[in-house]
Amino acid sequence: MTLDESIDAFSRHLEAERHASPRTVDEYARDLRSLAAFARERGSRAVGDVRAVDVYLLRGWLGVLARKHAASSVARKVAAARTWMRWLRRRNVIASCPADELATPKVRRGLPTLLSVDAAKEVVETPRDDTAVGLRDRAVLEVLYGSGVRVSELCALDLDSVDLAAATARVLGKGRKERVVPLGRPCVEALARWLRVRPGMVHRKTGRQDPRALFVTVTGRRLYPRAAQALVHAHGASGAGRADLHPHALRHTCATHMLDGGADLRAIQELLGHASLSTTQRYTHVSMEHLMRVYDTAHPLARKR
Repeated sequence: MTLDESIDAFSRHLEAERHASPRTVDEYARDLRSLAAFARERGSRAVGDVRAVDVYLLRGWLGVLARKHAASSVARKVAAARTWMRWLRRRNVIASCPADELATPKVRRGLPTLLSVDAAKEVVETPRDDTAVGLRDRAVLEVLYGSGVRVSELCALDLDSVDLAAATARVLGKGRKERVVPLGRPCVEALARWLRVRPGMVHRKTGRQDPRALFVTVTGRRLYPRAAQALVHAHGASGAGRADLHPHALRHTCATHMLDGGADLRAIQELLGHASLSTTQRYTHVSMEHLMRVYDTAHPLARKR
């Protein structure tokens, strides 16, 4: 099996068997294509036979990448190489996994972008309520902050995914795992207002509109992640002066505010759709207010008069 053939087969495996998201498939394939390009530049035998990939080729590839890429980017490429080679070993295409000998770069995790409760309220309430676009944006922001869904999950919501009477939505998450998330009262009200004007948001010339999508663009097509990111950027800047705001920050904010409010980590894990509790812990950022409350209650020096 050639290097390119193995990458193509691995991409099909990710999509069809592991049900990875299109973004994950694209990123892993892009990372491995860069390895193939490096192997071709070096005239490596691995181009024609994937069994010739060794740890020296992998380290040379990562060494070149490390000059221009951040540690987090290099770490992801190491993960892609390991997953790919372990899959090849399970299929008996290769006898061993040289990628297991690679060291993962240390990645410093900064604190996530986070809003206070008041700032989150200002951002969510920024869109105008006298236009169809404004009503749509308000509903989008309510769902992102109120339910902590990923932007890809939000854009994939269909009309029949939402039950306003039950105040819930069915979300298709990573690995095509379905979960039900709650919708708060403001979110239900915002969605109801949006659904009343949604029929009018169609393509100006053709009159077409995606018949299934919950959220659509001004041209009637399903709202796509980049458009959702753009509206969050815009309302973050005007509502809270945060031009760096992105949908994932609202997800972080949702989880943190629930933690501050006393929610159990397991409950937050279910809401966010995480397979591992350790992932949920990374998503929750303990606020200083919460930290001071715990300190005042628990530390003996804090109770001294």
